[in-house]
Amino acid sequence: MVSCLGQVYGNASSIHHFGQVAKQRLETARRQTAALIGCDAREIVFLSGGTEADNLSLFGIVRRSTTHSHIITTAIEHPAVLNACAQLEREGAAVTYVPVGSHGLVGPEDIRRALRPETVLVSVMHANNELGTVQPIAEIAAITREAGVYLHSDGVQALGKIPVAVETLGVDLYSMSGHKIYGPKGVGALYVRRGTRLDAIQFGGHHERDRRPGTENVPGAAAFGRAAESAGAHLEDDTQRIAGLRDRLESALLARLPHSGVNGGRAARTPNTTNMYFDHLEGEALVIALDLRGFAVSTGAACSSGAVEPSHVLTAIGLSSDRARASIRFSLGRDTTGEQVDALVEAVAASVAHLRRLSPVAA
Repeated sequence: MVSCLGQVYGNASSIHHFGQVAKQRLETARRQTAALIGCDAREIVFLSGGTEADNLSLFGIVRRSTTHSHIITTAIEHPAVLNACAQLEREGAAVTYVPVGSHGLVGPEDIRRALRPETVLVSVMHANNELGTVQPIAEIAAITREAGVYLHSDGVQALGKIPVAVETLGVDLYSMSGHKIYGPKGVGALYVRRGTRLDAIQFGGHHERDRRPGTENVPGAAAFGRAAESAGAHLEDDTQRIAGLRDRLESALLARLPHSGVNGGRAARTPNTTNMYFDHLEGEALVIALDLRGFAVSTGAACSSGAVEPSHVLTAIGLSSDRARASIRFSLGRDTTGEQVDALVEAVAASVAHLRRLSPVAA
C-alpha cells in the first residue's frame, strides 16, 4: 500500500504509462484475491468493503426483477444484510428471516421450506461475526441450485480464518473485507460467479466490468491482494495455533468463573472467535474494565457498539436479554500469544469478581 501511495499515482483506467502501471498493480491484486478463494480473477470486483459487497449482492439481484421478489436470509445476519433487506421490503420485496438453533446454525431444510416460486436470492453468512459459527453453505447451495435461485454468502468473517473454495461452496456471490485479513480498512471485494446477472447500484463509468463505477482504489486493492496472499500462506498454521489459544482461553475461564459459559456451543466455529456469558453483570462494564487493563473486547458486533438493545444474534439463539447483555466476544489473531491469553484470563477473572460484587444484577 505504501509503495502504491508513493509511486503508483496513475489512474488504472488510463492508457498511458502511469495508468498502465496502476492497472498492473490492480490486476495482480485481483489474481491474489482470486487465488485465496479458488476462482477466476475476472470474477473479483473490488469495492469499499463488506457492507458494499453485501449491498451490491442484494440490491443488484433483487432490483433486476420487474415484479415483487422474495429473499430468504437468516435471523443472525450482519446489519449490512439485515438493513439492506429492510430497505428492499420498503421497496416492495418480501423477505423471510429463517431462525437458527441454539448453536447458531441454520438448517438447510428450513431454507428449502422457505423457498417460493418468486424467490430470487438466498443470503446466508458463511461465519457469524459474533459466535464464529460456520454455516452449512455447500448444503444450502445444493438446494438453491436445484431451485434455480442465486445464493449470496457474507464471507467477511470466514476469509483467512477457514479454507474458502467458492466452487466447493457453490455460492454465486461471496463478500469479503480487507481489514479482516490484516489489510487496510475501506477496501473489500465481491466474488461474482461468471454468468450471474447483477445490476450495478452506483452509476458512472465502466469500471470493474460495469459492476462498480468509480476510479479504483489501487493502494487499497494492492494491500488487499497482498493480505490475501499472506492469509493463504499462513492459513493452516494460523488455524491450528489460534484455535488452540481460543480453547485454552475458554477452558481457563470456565474453570475459574462459575455462572459462565460459551454461547452457541464449541463446535463448527472459526478458530479466532469465542462468545462467552458471565451472569450477574453487565457486559458493557466488563468491556470497560478490561479496556483499562489493556484488553480490547466487545459485547457484540463493532458496527453495533453503543446499541442499548441486546445482540440480535444472541437473542436469536435463545438467550434471555439479561444473559445476552452479560456476554462478551473475544477475538484472537495471528499475533496473539499464549502469555497474552493467560494474562487475559487473570484480567477477566479479577474484573468479573469485582463487577459481580458491585452489580445491581448480581444474584
